[in-house]
Amino acid sequence: MDLRLLASQPPVDPTEGLPPDARAIVREEEELLARVQAALRERAPSRRRDEGDLLERLKELRELASKAAAHDLPTLFQEMNVVRSLLEQPQEEAAVDARSPYFAHLRLSEPTGERDFCLGRASFVSTAREVRVVDWRFAPIARLYYRYREGDPFEEQLPGRLAEGTVSVRRVVVIHAGQLTRIVAGSRVLVRRREDGRWLEEGAGLGLGGGAGTAARAGSLGVGQGITDRSRQADVSALLDREQYDALSAAGDKPLLVLGSAGSGKTTVALHRLATLAFREPQRYPVPRIQVVVPESGLARLSSRLLEPLGLGAVSVKTLEAWFRERVHGSFGTPVRLCPETPPLIARLKRHPSLYHSLRQRLLRQGTAGPTSYGPVRRELAELFTDRTFLAAVVEGARGGLPTTCIDETVRHTMFQIQARPERETRGFDPGSLETVDGLELSEGTPEELAGTLDVEDLPIFLFLKAWRSALGGSRLAHLVVDEAEDISLFELFVLGKLLGDQGERSVTLAGDDAQQTFTSFAGWDQALSALGAQNAATCRLQVTYRCPRPIAELARRILGPLAPEEPVQAGREGAPVGRFDFPSEAHAHLFLADAVRDLAEREPQASVGVVARTPEAAQAFHRVLSDLPEARLVLEGDFSFQPGIDVTDVGNVKGLEFDYVIVPDASAAAYPLDDDSRRALHVAVTRASHQLWVVAVGSPSPLLAGMKP
Repeated sequence: MDLRLLASQPPVDPTEGLPPDARAIVREEEELLARVQAALRERAPSRRRDEGDLLERLKELRELASKAAAHDLPTLFQEMNVVRSLLEQPQEEAAVDARSPYFAHLRLSEPTGERDFCLGRASFVSTAREVRVVDWRFAPIARLYYRYREGDPFEEQLPGRLAEGTVSVRRVVVIHAGQLTRIVAGSRVLVRRREDGRWLEEGAGLGLGGGAGTAARAGSLGVGQGITDRSRQADVSALLDREQYDALSAAGDKPLLVLGSAGSGKTTVALHRLATLAFREPQRYPVPRIQVVVPESGLARLSSRLLEPLGLGAVSVKTLEAWFRERVHGSFGTPVRLCPETPPLIARLKRHPSLYHSLRQRLLRQGTAGPTSYGPVRRELAELFTDRTFLAAVVEGARGGLPTTCIDETVRHTMFQIQARPERETRGFDPGSLETVDGLELSEGTPEELAGTLDVEDLPIFLFLKAWRSALGGSRLAHLVVDEAEDISLFELFVLGKLLGDQGERSVTLAGDDAQQTFTSFAGWDQALSALGAQNAATCRLQVTYRCPRPIAELARRILGPLAPEEPVQAGREGAPVGRFDFPSEAHAHLFLADAVRDLAEREPQASVGVVARTPEAAQAFHRVLSDLPEARLVLEGDFSFQPGIDVTDVGNVKGLEFDYVIVPDASAAAYPLDDDSRRALHVAVTRASHQLWVVAVGSPSPLLAGMKP
């Protein structure tokens, strides 16, 4: 080939093949990005500023404001507020990252003309180049992006003026490594191909739950690539809807209860509200005094990852068990030895609202007198849990929620726990004479192993008793986020509330969904807020599920049956039909699923797959079938990597999480009988899927699948 001829050919237009209006969109966004990047290059690099630098910048902004046009004043006022915030709490100056300077583009048409605003994680203004990058958490102009859609008229009071006009452009953009890679304009999605840089148009819009698949083949698992490439993902802050944005904008000194179905964005709203408060009032909400607590370690890991891009990677995120263990040790000064696993019936009693109310009534009669040190409190609890009359009253108060058999089981379990440890009884003996054939301790695997232990469920009761009678000590929390709050007991909520501010100014965000409770500890939102001391909480209800497509959302509602909310959940998009497969034996089911999962792993190596069994034992059994696949991971302690691959786990580990594909491998009558606990557990399992769901039944299918054809 003649190289001279090749060199003389005009460069290929990367938008060739797009409709004219789509080409215009790409051209506009690339021109805007180039203008922003040029302005950033002209500005001095970010550095750590002292008070003099900040005062000088404030002076510059005031001079600019004195000469600026009226329509530029709100943006300049916003940056002045940012500088004042930095003066109050000196820190590294927030700098716009040129590699990804913003995630959304807003154009306003007003009587004075059109202006472009870019929403990002830091603010930057260049009047010379007509560049306005505003911080989504702080800038008043950001309200227009979240409250209005493209083409909507608006009227909003902004600092210095009343703004009115029309939203002419509202787009989500993805900028990765300084290059525009994705544009979402309403229902249009334009994507730059990595292979050759050409732009193409996809056929579906984007929601909070991730991209939908493009095709489904009958009998085959797989509806298109799961979106795991960060260079193609829209920033979740750009995807907040108006309802979610209004919720996170609620006043920080008032409690907020965020309710919504699976995948409606409860966690997103709670964490974004936290980011908004910490940014606007850093002295009032300092990071060391912010706490996020969740029931499961998988959700704790996910919440930490979600906080990092919000600039809050240093915020403490803990599971309830870890948090209460630390607090008991700090409040009583004594390390505790926990029982390896509390028997389910006893755990149920110790978390039940009836125990909370019975113990509360007992304390009301006693007043605030009583022990507050570890030893006496432990003896007090031991007396309670061996008092058959008291336990019978607890069972009666549960109104069928607790069986009478839990009385004997609790008494027997407590008696083992309060007896002396075998080491004390064998003190002075020759160590060699105490060695066992299997190398285990003398008490291991015997009832004596319980001697000297507490149950995890005892920890909040310990702190409840201490908090009732005296202060818990330690610094107050500036803001508390409690996610999956339907699984938090009244004892836990009471203690958490004692670490907040005064009754009338408790800064706390609760997020939950009573349809997803996996414990019998839920007493209703009124009682939960009362125990927390947040009866005056505002309530926000999120009506749309962005994670689950319509077929999964409809199945989830049928599974809940009488437990489903009156108003059906609105699904954000259509999707592949749910697959149900029935097999006569576990061997048949495992062979079929193993082939399907292997095939999916080969075709879509970037997809995330969750195999969600009812119990850890069922998860272990299925994992053995996939043990030769390097992508298959057994996750039973919440240690999810959030990487592409296959996570084999159980229902108790997946609350708050999501996967591209979900397989329920044991939807049988034995695993999911016709009761409320099974309804909620299966509902949690199926609503983890953002693209496609398969439900597999072995032997007799679960009655909860009635009406769903195999």
